[in-house]
Amino acid sequence: MSTTHPAPVFDRATLLDAARERTGLVDFGDTWFFEPMDQYIAAANAEGKLTPAGFGGQTESILKGLASRLRMVEDIKRYPEILDESVEVAAIILGLPRTGSTIFHRLLASAPGMTAIRWYEAQNYAPLPGDEPGNPVARHGYAAAMIEGWLNLSPELASIHPLDPEAPDEEIIILGQLFITTMVEAMTFIPSFAKWLDTYDQAKGFEDLKTILKYLQWQDPARRGRKWVLKSPSHLPYTDAVANAFPEAVLVMTHRDPVEVVPSYVSMEAALYKLNSEHSDRDVGAFWFPRLAGWMKRFEEARARIGEDRFIDIDYREVAREPLKQAERVLAHIGVPLDDKIEAALAEFMAGNKREQRPMHDYSLERFGLNEDAVREAFASYRARFIV
Repeated sequence: MSTTHPAPVFDRATLLDAARERTGLVDFGDTWFFEPMDQYIAAANAEGKLTPAGFGGQTESILKGLASRLRMVEDIKRYPEILDESVEVAAIILGLPRTGSTIFHRLLASAPGMTAIRWYEAQNYAPLPGDEPGNPVARHGYAAAMIEGWLNLSPELASIHPLDPEAPDEEIIILGQLFITTMVEAMTFIPSFAKWLDTYDQAKGFEDLKTILKYLQWQDPARRGRKWVLKSPSHLPYTDAVANAFPEAVLVMTHRDPVEVVPSYVSMEAALYKLNSEHSDRDVGAFWFPRLAGWMKRFEEARARIGEDRFIDIDYREVAREPLKQAERVLAHIGVPLDDKIEAALAEFMAGNKREQRPMHDYSLERFGLNEDAVREAFASYRARFIV
Protein backbone atom coordinates (compact mmCIF):
# COMPACT_ATOMS: atom_id res chain seq x y z
CA MET A 1 0.00 0.00 0.00
CA SER A 2 1.58 3.29 -1.10
CA THR A 3 1.33 6.47 0.88
CA THR A 4 0.87 9.76 -0.97
CA HIS A 5 2.63 12.64 0.71
CA PRO A 6 1.21 16.15 0.30
CA ALA A 7 3.25 18.50 -1.85
CA PRO A 8 5.47 20.80 0.22
CA VAL A 9 4.31 24.38 0.62
CA PHE A 10 6.05 27.63 1.44
CA ASP A 11 5.43 29.19 4.84
CA ARG A 12 6.71 32.64 5.78
CA ALA A 13 7.50 31.90 9.43
CA THR A 14 9.39 28.73 8.51
CA LEU A 15 11.46 30.59 5.91
CA LEU A 16 12.28 33.46 8.25
CA ASP A 17 13.35 31.06 10.99
CA ALA A 18 15.55 29.13 8.55
CA ALA A 19 17.30 32.35 7.47
CA ARG A 20 17.88 33.32 11.11
CA GLU A 21 19.33 29.88 11.81
CA ARG A 22 21.60 30.07 8.75
CA THR A 23 23.09 33.41 9.77
CA GLY A 24 22.77 33.48 13.54
CA LEU A 25 21.10 36.89 13.12
CA VAL A 26 17.55 38.00 13.87
CA ASP A 27 16.98 41.58 12.61
CA PHE A 28 15.51 41.96 9.10
CA GLY A 29 15.20 45.73 9.45
CA ASP A 30 12.06 47.20 7.89
CA THR A 31 9.77 44.25 7.13
CA TRP A 32 7.75 46.02 4.42
CA PHE A 33 8.63 43.07 2.14
CA PHE A 34 6.36 40.72 4.11
CA GLU A 35 3.38 41.87 2.02
CA PRO A 36 4.82 40.90 -1.38
CA MET A 37 6.39 37.80 0.19
CA ASP A 38 2.98 36.63 1.36
CA GLN A 39 1.50 37.30 -2.09
CA TYR A 40 4.26 35.24 -3.71
CA ILE A 41 3.85 32.38 -1.24
CA ALA A 42 0.09 32.18 -1.83
CA ALA A 43 0.52 32.19 -5.62
CA ALA A 44 3.42 29.72 -5.66
CA ASN A 45 1.59 27.28 -3.39
CA ALA A 46 -1.55 27.47 -5.54
CA GLU A 47 -0.14 27.71 -9.08
CA GLY A 48 3.57 26.99 -9.15
CA LYS A 49 3.45 23.23 -9.87
CA LEU A 50 6.99 23.04 -8.50
CA THR A 51 8.84 19.75 -8.71
CA PRO A 52 10.52 18.55 -5.49
CA ALA A 53 13.84 19.79 -6.85
CA GLY A 54 12.17 23.03 -7.92
CA PHE A 55 10.70 23.58 -4.46
CA GLY A 56 14.16 23.06 -2.99
CA GLY A 57 15.72 25.45 -5.48
CA GLN A 58 13.18 28.18 -4.88
CA THR A 59 13.46 27.70 -1.12
CA GLU A 60 17.21 28.28 -1.42
CA SER A 61 16.61 31.36 -3.59
CA ILE A 62 14.36 32.81 -0.89
CA LEU A 63 16.71 31.91 1.96
CA LYS A 64 19.79 33.43 0.36
CA GLY A 65 17.89 36.71 -0.10
CA LEU A 66 16.67 36.71 3.49
CA ALA A 67 20.19 35.84 4.71
CA SER A 68 21.71 38.70 2.69
CA ARG A 69 19.24 41.10 4.24
CA LEU A 70 20.04 39.91 7.77
CA ARG A 71 23.78 40.26 7.11
CA MET A 72 23.43 43.70 5.55
CA VAL A 73 21.31 45.03 8.43
CA GLU A 74 23.94 43.74 10.85
CA ASP A 75 26.81 45.27 8.86
CA ILE A 76 25.06 48.65 8.77
CA LYS A 77 24.73 48.54 12.57
CA ARG A 78 28.45 47.77 12.89
CA TYR A 79 29.59 50.12 10.12
CA PRO A 80 27.07 52.98 9.85
CA GLU A 81 29.39 54.72 7.37
CA ILE A 82 27.95 52.36 4.75
CA LEU A 83 25.00 54.75 4.49
CA ASP A 84 27.39 57.64 3.78
CA GLU A 85 28.57 56.11 0.50
CA SER A 86 27.80 58.36 -2.48
CA VAL A 87 26.46 56.29 -5.37
CA GLU A 88 25.84 57.79 -8.82
CA VAL A 89 23.49 55.79 -11.04
CA ALA A 90 24.13 57.40 -14.42
CA ALA A 91 22.18 55.10 -16.75
CA ILE A 92 19.46 52.46 -16.52
CA ILE A 93 18.91 50.17 -19.50
CA LEU A 94 15.38 49.02 -20.13
CA GLY A 95 13.41 47.82 -23.08
CA LEU A 96 11.79 44.54 -23.98
CA PRO A 97 13.83 41.48 -23.06
CA ARG A 98 15.94 39.88 -25.79
CA THR A 99 16.78 43.26 -27.31
CA GLY A 100 20.55 43.04 -26.85
CA SER A 101 20.39 44.75 -23.48
CA THR A 102 22.71 42.23 -21.75
CA ILE A 103 25.63 42.67 -24.14
CA PHE A 104 25.03 46.44 -24.24
CA HIS A 105 24.99 46.63 -20.43
CA ARG A 106 28.24 44.71 -20.16
CA LEU A 107 29.80 46.81 -22.90
CA LEU A 108 29.00 50.06 -21.07
CA ALA A 109 30.16 48.64 -17.74
CA SER A 110 33.52 47.71 -19.30
CA ALA A 111 34.36 51.37 -19.94
CA PRO A 112 36.85 53.00 -17.54
CA GLY A 113 34.95 55.02 -14.95
CA MET A 114 31.87 52.76 -15.06
CA THR A 115 30.69 49.93 -12.79
CA ALA A 116 27.75 47.55 -12.43
CA ILE A 117 26.35 44.82 -10.19
CA ARG A 118 28.12 41.53 -10.88
CA TRP A 119 26.18 38.27 -11.18
CA TYR A 120 27.75 36.73 -8.06
CA GLU A 121 26.85 39.89 -6.09
CA ALA A 122 23.27 39.77 -7.33
CA GLN A 123 22.94 36.23 -5.99
CA ASN A 124 24.41 37.14 -2.57
CA TYR A 125 24.80 40.87 -2.07
CA ALA A 126 26.19 40.35 1.44
CA PRO A 127 29.54 38.62 1.98
CA LEU A 128 29.33 34.94 2.91
CA PRO A 129 31.37 33.17 5.59
CA GLY A 130 34.70 32.47 3.92
CA ASP A 131 34.78 35.68 1.89
CA GLU A 132 37.60 38.13 2.49
CA PRO A 133 37.80 41.82 1.54
CA GLY A 134 38.74 41.90 -2.14
CA ASN A 135 38.44 38.11 -2.43
CA PRO A 136 34.78 36.96 -2.40
CA VAL A 137 35.76 33.30 -2.80
CA ALA A 138 32.62 31.90 -1.14
CA ARG A 139 30.25 33.95 -3.26
CA HIS A 140 32.16 33.03 -6.41
CA GLY A 141 31.88 29.36 -5.50
CA TYR A 142 28.16 29.69 -4.81
CA ALA A 143 27.57 31.41 -8.15
CA ALA A 144 29.65 28.93 -10.14
CA ALA A 145 27.85 25.95 -8.59
CA MET A 146 24.52 27.61 -9.32
CA ILE A 147 25.36 28.10 -12.99
CA GLU A 148 26.55 24.50 -13.29
CA GLY A 149 23.30 23.27 -11.77
CA TRP A 150 21.19 25.41 -14.08
CA LEU A 151 22.99 24.22 -17.21
CA ASN A 152 22.70 20.59 -16.14
CA LEU A 153 18.92 20.97 -15.84
CA SER A 154 18.40 23.31 -18.80
CA PRO A 155 21.38 23.22 -21.21
CA GLU A 156 19.66 25.56 -23.68
CA LEU A 157 20.26 28.46 -21.27
CA ALA A 158 23.86 28.56 -22.54
CA SER A 159 22.58 29.79 -25.90
CA ILE A 160 20.00 32.19 -24.47
CA HIS A 161 21.77 34.18 -21.75
CA PRO A 162 25.55 34.23 -21.12
CA LEU A 163 26.05 33.21 -17.49
CA ASP A 164 29.26 34.35 -15.82
CA PRO A 165 29.77 34.97 -12.05
CA GLU A 166 31.92 38.07 -12.70
CA ALA A 167 29.84 39.60 -15.49
CA PRO A 168 27.48 42.53 -14.90
CA ASP A 169 23.88 41.45 -14.55
CA GLU A 170 20.45 42.64 -13.52
CA GLU A 171 19.52 44.30 -10.26
CA ILE A 172 16.13 42.60 -10.45
CA ILE A 173 17.87 39.45 -9.23
CA ILE A 174 18.28 41.38 -5.98
CA LEU A 175 14.83 42.97 -6.11
CA GLY A 176 13.38 39.53 -6.72
CA GLN A 177 14.73 38.52 -3.33
CA LEU A 178 12.45 41.25 -1.98
CA PHE A 179 9.54 39.73 -3.97
CA ILE A 180 8.74 42.89 -5.90
CA THR A 181 9.86 42.43 -9.49
CA THR A 182 9.04 40.34 -12.49
CA MET A 183 12.11 38.24 -11.64
CA VAL A 184 9.81 36.40 -9.25
CA GLU A 185 7.35 35.42 -11.98
CA ALA A 186 10.26 34.68 -14.32
CA MET A 187 11.35 31.80 -12.10
CA THR A 188 7.96 30.54 -10.88
CA PHE A 189 4.78 30.27 -12.98
CA ILE A 190 2.45 32.45 -10.88
CA PRO A 191 -0.03 34.44 -13.03
CA SER A 192 -2.04 35.66 -10.02
CA PHE A 193 1.09 37.18 -8.48
CA ALA A 194 1.88 38.93 -11.77
CA LYS A 195 -1.58 40.48 -11.77
CA TRP A 196 -1.15 41.65 -8.16
CA LEU A 197 2.34 43.02 -8.82
CA ASP A 198 0.96 45.46 -11.38
CA THR A 199 -1.00 47.15 -8.59
CA TYR A 200 1.88 47.34 -6.09
CA ASP A 201 3.90 50.47 -5.31
CA GLN A 202 7.55 49.44 -5.64
CA ALA A 203 9.01 52.61 -4.11
CA LYS A 204 10.26 50.93 -0.93
CA GLY A 205 12.00 48.26 -2.95
CA PHE A 206 13.92 50.85 -4.94
CA GLU A 207 14.86 52.66 -1.72
CA ASP A 208 16.31 49.39 -0.47
CA LEU A 209 18.13 48.96 -3.79
CA LYS A 210 19.84 52.33 -3.23
CA THR A 211 21.06 51.08 0.16
CA ILE A 212 22.26 47.82 -1.38
CA LEU A 213 24.25 49.74 -4.00
CA LYS A 214 25.92 51.70 -1.18
CA TYR A 215 26.64 48.41 0.55
CA LEU A 216 28.24 46.92 -2.58
CA GLN A 217 30.33 50.05 -3.12
CA TRP A 218 31.47 49.98 0.51
CA GLN A 219 32.58 46.36 0.04
CA ASP A 220 34.68 47.39 -3.00
CA PRO A 221 36.13 50.88 -2.44
CA ALA A 222 37.62 50.88 -5.97
CA ARG A 223 34.09 51.66 -7.17
CA ARG A 224 34.01 55.04 -5.45
CA GLY A 225 33.79 57.81 -8.01
CA ARG A 226 32.61 55.49 -10.77
CA LYS A 227 29.24 55.81 -12.47
CA TRP A 228 26.85 52.87 -12.08
CA VAL A 229 24.89 51.46 -14.99
CA LEU A 230 21.84 49.37 -14.09
CA LYS A 231 19.85 47.19 -16.44
CA SER A 232 16.66 45.20 -16.52
CA PRO A 233 13.94 44.69 -19.13
CA SER A 234 11.70 43.86 -16.20
CA HIS A 235 11.66 47.53 -15.21
CA LEU A 236 9.60 48.16 -18.34
CA PRO A 237 6.13 47.92 -16.72
CA TYR A 238 7.32 49.91 -13.70
CA THR A 239 9.25 52.66 -15.48
CA ASP A 240 7.67 55.39 -13.34
CA ALA A 241 9.06 53.76 -10.18
CA VAL A 242 12.62 53.41 -11.48
CA ALA A 243 12.60 56.91 -13.01
CA ASN A 244 11.45 58.42 -9.71
CA ALA A 245 13.98 56.41 -7.68
CA PHE A 246 16.94 57.56 -9.80
CA PRO A 247 15.94 61.00 -11.11
CA GLU A 248 19.43 61.83 -12.46
CA ALA A 249 19.79 58.64 -14.52
CA VAL A 250 19.30 58.56 -18.27
CA LEU A 251 16.88 55.81 -19.32
CA VAL A 252 18.40 53.80 -22.17
CA MET A 253 15.70 52.08 -24.24
CA THR A 254 16.86 49.13 -26.35
CA HIS A 255 14.65 48.25 -29.33
CA ARG A 256 14.07 45.10 -31.37
CA ASP A 257 11.11 43.84 -33.36
CA PRO A 258 8.63 42.07 -31.04
CA VAL A 259 8.10 39.49 -33.78
CA GLU A 260 11.61 38.29 -32.82
CA VAL A 261 11.51 39.30 -29.15
CA VAL A 262 8.36 37.40 -28.15
CA PRO A 263 9.38 33.88 -29.22
CA SER A 264 12.95 34.45 -28.00
CA TYR A 265 11.80 35.51 -24.53
CA VAL A 266 9.07 32.89 -24.23
CA SER A 267 11.74 30.32 -25.12
CA MET A 268 13.90 31.70 -22.31
CA GLU A 269 11.00 31.47 -19.86
CA ALA A 270 10.32 27.88 -20.89
CA ALA A 271 13.98 27.10 -20.15
CA LEU A 272 13.82 28.85 -16.76
CA TYR A 273 10.58 27.15 -15.71
CA LYS A 274 12.19 23.84 -16.67
CA LEU A 275 14.57 24.35 -13.72
CA ASN A 276 11.71 24.28 -11.23
CA SER A 277 8.41 23.03 -12.60
CA GLU A 278 6.53 21.33 -15.41
CA HIS A 279 4.52 23.49 -17.81
CA SER A 280 3.71 23.04 -21.47
CA ASP A 281 5.21 25.36 -24.08
CA ARG A 282 1.71 26.53 -24.96
CA ASP A 283 0.95 27.42 -21.32
CA VAL A 284 4.12 29.51 -21.19
CA GLY A 285 3.29 31.23 -24.49
CA ALA A 286 -0.31 31.90 -23.46
CA PHE A 287 0.88 33.70 -20.33
CA TRP A 288 3.97 35.57 -21.52
CA PHE A 289 2.77 36.96 -24.86
CA PRO A 290 -0.02 39.10 -23.35
CA ARG A 291 2.22 39.84 -20.37
CA LEU A 292 4.90 41.33 -22.62
CA ALA A 293 2.29 43.28 -24.58
CA GLY A 294 0.98 44.65 -21.27
CA TRP A 295 4.51 45.66 -20.25
CA MET A 296 4.86 47.70 -23.42
CA LYS A 297 1.48 49.41 -23.03
CA ARG A 298 2.38 50.43 -19.48
CA PHE A 299 5.77 51.65 -20.65
CA GLU A 300 4.36 53.76 -23.48
CA GLU A 301 2.03 55.48 -21.00
CA ALA A 302 4.87 56.04 -18.52
CA ARG A 303 7.23 57.44 -21.15
CA ALA A 304 4.65 60.06 -22.07
CA ARG A 305 4.41 61.10 -18.41
CA ILE A 306 8.17 61.11 -17.78
CA GLY A 307 9.15 63.10 -20.86
CA GLU A 308 11.40 62.43 -23.83
CA ASP A 309 14.41 64.26 -22.35
CA ARG A 310 15.06 61.34 -19.97
CA PHE A 311 15.41 58.74 -22.76
CA ILE A 312 18.00 57.68 -25.29
CA ASP A 313 16.99 55.04 -27.87
CA ILE A 314 19.28 52.24 -29.04
CA ASP A 315 18.30 50.02 -31.97
CA TYR A 316 19.27 46.33 -31.74
CA ARG A 317 20.25 46.39 -35.42
CA GLU A 318 22.62 49.31 -34.86
CA VAL A 319 24.23 47.59 -31.86
CA ALA A 320 24.86 44.55 -34.07
CA ARG A 321 26.42 46.73 -36.79
CA GLU A 322 28.27 49.33 -34.74
CA PRO A 323 28.37 48.36 -31.04
CA LEU A 324 31.17 50.74 -30.10
CA LYS A 325 29.49 53.72 -31.74
CA GLN A 326 26.24 53.04 -29.87
CA ALA A 327 28.06 52.63 -26.54
CA GLU A 328 29.92 55.88 -27.11
CA ARG A 329 26.58 57.65 -27.75
CA VAL A 330 25.41 56.71 -24.25
CA LEU A 331 28.74 57.40 -22.56
CA ALA A 332 28.88 60.86 -24.14
CA HIS A 333 25.29 61.50 -23.02
CA ILE A 334 26.11 60.71 -19.37
CA GLY A 335 29.29 62.75 -19.37
CA VAL A 336 31.98 60.09 -19.62
CA PRO A 337 34.74 61.67 -21.73
CA LEU A 338 35.64 59.57 -24.75
CA ASP A 339 39.34 58.92 -25.30
CA ASP A 340 41.66 56.25 -26.65
CA LYS A 341 41.57 54.37 -23.34
CA ILE A 342 37.81 54.02 -23.41
CA GLU A 343 37.75 53.03 -27.08
CA ALA A 344 40.41 50.38 -26.42
CA ALA A 345 38.48 48.98 -23.42
CA LEU A 346 35.24 48.77 -25.41
CA ALA A 347 36.98 47.13 -28.36
CA GLU A 348 38.65 44.59 -26.07
CA PHE A 349 35.30 43.70 -24.52
CA MET A 350 33.63 43.18 -27.89
CA ALA A 351 36.48 40.99 -29.12
CA GLY A 352 35.88 38.57 -26.27
CA ASN A 353 32.06 38.63 -26.30
CA LYS A 354 30.91 37.87 -29.82
CA ARG A 355 27.55 36.15 -30.27
CA GLU A 356 29.10 33.36 -32.34
CA GLN A 357 31.13 32.30 -29.31
CA ARG A 358 27.92 30.85 -27.81
CA PRO A 359 25.59 28.13 -29.19
CA MET A 360 22.80 29.37 -31.45
CA HIS A 361 19.43 30.06 -29.80
CA ASP A 362 16.67 28.26 -31.71
CA TYR A 363 13.08 29.46 -31.24
CA SER A 364 9.80 30.01 -33.09
CA LEU A 365 6.36 31.47 -32.46
CA GLU A 366 4.66 28.26 -33.56
CA ARG A 367 6.31 26.21 -30.81
CA PHE A 368 4.41 28.27 -28.23
CA GLY A 369 1.07 28.38 -30.05
CA LEU A 370 1.56 31.97 -31.20
CA ASN A 371 1.43 33.64 -34.61
CA GLU A 372 3.09 36.65 -36.20
CA ASP A 373 -0.08 38.57 -37.03
CA ALA A 374 -1.17 38.58 -33.39
CA VAL A 375 2.24 39.87 -32.28
CA ARG A 376 2.21 42.63 -34.91
CA GLU A 377 -1.25 43.72 -33.78
CA ALA A 378 -0.44 43.66 -30.06
CA PHE A 379 2.68 45.83 -30.55
CA ALA A 380 1.36 47.97 -33.42
CA SER A 381 2.03 51.41 -31.90
CA TYR A 382 5.48 50.42 -30.64
CA ARG A 383 6.50 48.89 -33.96
CA ALA A 384 5.25 51.92 -35.87
CA ARG A 385 7.36 54.28 -33.79
CA PHE A 386 10.58 52.34 -33.24
CA ILE A 387 10.82 49.38 -35.62
CA VAL A 388 9.14 49.95 -38.97
